[in-house]
Amino acid sequence: MKIGAQAAVLTALILGLVMFVGGNKTLAVAVDGESQSITTRAATVAEVLEDSSITLDELDVITPALDAPVADGAVIDIKRHKEVNVNIDGVDRVVHTTGLTVADVVDQLNLSEKAQIEQGRTLSLASLVTPIDISTPKDVSIKADGKTKKLNTTAETVGAALKEAKISLGKDDELNAKGSDAVTHDMELKIVRVKTKTVTETKVIAHGTDTVKDSDALVGTRKTLEEGKDGERTLTYTVTLRDGKESKRELASDKVTTKAVDAEVSVGTKPKPKPKTESKTTSTPGSVSSTWAALAKCESGGNWSINTGNGYYGGLQFSASSWLGAGGGKYAPLPHQASPSEQVATAEVLRSSGGWGHWPACSSKLGLR
Repeated sequence: MKIGAQAAVLTALILGLVMFVGGNKTLAVAVDGESQSITTRAATVAEVLEDSSITLDELDVITPALDAPVADGAVIDIKRHKEVNVNIDGVDRVVHTTGLTVADVVDQLNLSEKAQIEQGRTLSLASLVTPIDISTPKDVSIKADGKTKKLNTTAETVGAALKEAKISLGKDDELNAKGSDAVTHDMELKIVRVKTKTVTETKVIAHGTDTVKDSDALVGTRKTLEEGKDGERTLTYTVTLRDGKESKRELASDKVTTKAVDAEVSVGTKPKPKPKTESKTTSTPGSVSSTWAALAKCESGGNWSINTGNGYYGGLQFSASSWLGAGGGKYAPLPHQASPSEQVATAEVLRSSGGWGHWPACSSKLGLR
């Protein structure tokens, strides 16, 4: 009986031990991806955490729920809440997340797949030492060389965007923004190509005329002693072109490349001989009326035989064509070779067809019209 009682006690102990061991569970608890094995008799997730001295933050995420029952081999996943500093297109913000990598934060922010992340998408949040720097794609238009190029870019600066578009700037080109300016959405960039070139022009320098008196030649005669030659000057300009159109021209140099040579002309000063016939030498005031004498005084200083070489002759300053047209040729080839009365007779013919208007200035001055 004693042995039987001892056997019964031993059996009970063994059964109790079996039941105790049989109530244990081996679970896996993963915290931010790092798993640990836990043996427990806890019935719920909350009890497992309590037995394992694992505490939760208010914003931590746990799967399954705290009140969920646990079985042997179960896996409890805990994702810790984190505050991550993020810079998006130059704007700082704080993101609350339970993600583990930079990619998790980018996905949480629902950003474009083309977004550029400086730290790389696979970097663990636990390894971050600086804010996540993110550049989102932006539409940029670039007008240059007569064309507009559309660009969807994550470049942070204007200079980087131009480089991506394979558009270079010359040293004098003008851009409506600085290369260091931040790229913004729907940004419009305009480039004006500025070039300078040298332009050379030549201009004629007109020659002058030097006159010398010739006492052996009659008054009114002219003779060319030496032909004149025009000179030349070279003008050099610096021309500024903006998109191919001239916008400014500055004179850089002005040089005389060929000097002008003045013509030399002799002018006769010898008085003309008086006409042989009395009718052609008479120039006394009494031979013409006072009106015609006054008109001659105004036109030629009263010199009825003057020939100054300007194409007009005599006291009343006839042109050769007017003289011949009015019939003066019957007196002399040219007016200054005729007598004052013959010049007046021819002038009367002119006056009968056109009035005193043939001598507009002097006739007005004398009050003849």
